[in-house]
Amino acid sequence: MRRRNLLKLATVPVALPGLAFQAEKSKLKITGVRLVRTRPRRPPPAYKPAAGSWSTGGVEVANPMSIYPEYKPRRSLFQPDTPEMGGFTVEISTDRGIKGYGRGGTGGGFFVEKHFPKLLMGEDPFNVERIWDILWRSTMSYGRKGAVIHAISGVDLAVWDVIGKALGMPVYKLLGGETKPRIPAYCTGNDLEQHIEYGFRRLKLAIPHGPADGKEGMRKNVDLVRRTRELLGPDGDIMLDCWMAWTERYTLEMAAMLEPYKVYWMEECLQPHDYEGFGRLNAKITSTRIVTGEHEYTRYGFRELLAVNGASIWQPDITWCGGLTELRRIGALAAAYDIPVIPHGGGLGEGVHYIMATTNAPWAEMFMPAPGGPKEVYDLWTENYNLSKGPEGVYMRPHDRPGFGWDFVVS
Repeated sequence: MRRRNLLKLATVPVALPGLAFQAEKSKLKITGVRLVRTRPRRPPPAYKPAAGSWSTGGVEVANPMSIYPEYKPRRSLFQPDTPEMGGFTVEISTDRGIKGYGRGGTGGGFFVEKHFPKLLMGEDPFNVERIWDILWRSTMSYGRKGAVIHAISGVDLAVWDVIGKALGMPVYKLLGGETKPRIPAYCTGNDLEQHIEYGFRRLKLAIPHGPADGKEGMRKNVDLVRRTRELLGPDGDIMLDCWMAWTERYTLEMAAMLEPYKVYWMEECLQPHDYEGFGRLNAKITSTRIVTGEHEYTRYGFRELLAVNGASIWQPDITWCGGLTELRRIGALAAAYDIPVIPHGGGLGEGVHYIMATTNAPWAEMFMPAPGGPKEVYDLWTENYNLSKGPEGVYMRPHDRPGFGWDFVVS
């Protein structure tokens, strides 16, 4: 489809289905907004992970900073060190004692504490669309992407948690109920033997090398994919997470080299603002799918991606893209053009409720605890995420506790 036609299509409004609870007054008022720390109600036992396991975070993964040798070995060398700059959990309290919790992304906590309380106090949490719009309009002069949208995301999710608890319903039922009995899950990470032994038939690899590693790095990437295909067999799905580290030419060359191994998708090959580049890759590469969206924000960012036909699958993160309220809009836009939405980290918390209630959200992303632990670690993980096994490998579904079903202790 020509870009001109896509630009016209991307301006077509997409209507969202109404939500029954929004027709009534909750008789609740927001009375408090604060950042909190949480810990699992039943923490897993501590253990020393197996030497060299990918899940420890101490191994090299291709990233945008790989061109600088001093930052190349691991992401922690260039990411923020202070907890205040990391992700956060916000608590929204009400005059009737109902409290909701939502998680947001890097740097967002500052805006939640320093700007949002004056906008939220006294609001009815059932007016979730009004609340989102107030936060969006009030921060437009300094936000629209990044940390400010991380902040809106956390607050929005906490409001949805309040609504679910007030009505005694899990969030996925607020959205219209289940569209599938259980959700097929894939596992991200390079601890391949562990993931396959557990039962996963869909694996996403964290690609270790990019343009900074030259031809030798390309061969090592191919070796990793080849080994995965040999372990997984001919029928499992292999995806690649390239984490904004590649270039157009590098991606084209890698796609050609990897064609024999039937890669299902290549994810976030370019920097997220390079919409035109994604459009060119999506048009040229036919051996696999080009997907992205983890670091995209709001329906407006995804409209830019749609205008260039930049991805075959969209991957918004519910804790970064604007929360559940905005993810519903993004998903509606995607559904109008038959684009699947597979949220980044979708199986880890809030996102699984969206996936359960959405027909064009087919899979959930999971991460396993690092190998080397006692059986109790993995049994508890299986229980916490409501995992089961079947023909497609591993499945999950949200718990039926009210709201997002959090099972943690707040401090």
